[in-house]
Amino acid sequence: MNDHQPPDIRILSGDPTPNEIAAVTAVLSAALDELAGQTLQSNENGPSAWQRSQRAIRKPLPFGAWRNVDL
Repeated sequence: MNDHQPPDIRILSGDPTPNEIAAVTAVLSAALDELAGQTLQSNENGPSAWQRSQRAIRKPLPFGAWRNVDL
């Protein structure tokens, strides 16, 4: 299990039993733990898609490359 506090869940309607509340809390906690693990794993595999998209689009043109263009 994890070392952090369970998520703060508020029941706004209905009349759930303590067992139903425990079941919902367990499912949501497991889903959050799984998402956190996936995020950690994706960070360990290298740069994210956002980081990869920040590279240069093309090489810079050399100085004077447009000198011979006829306009």
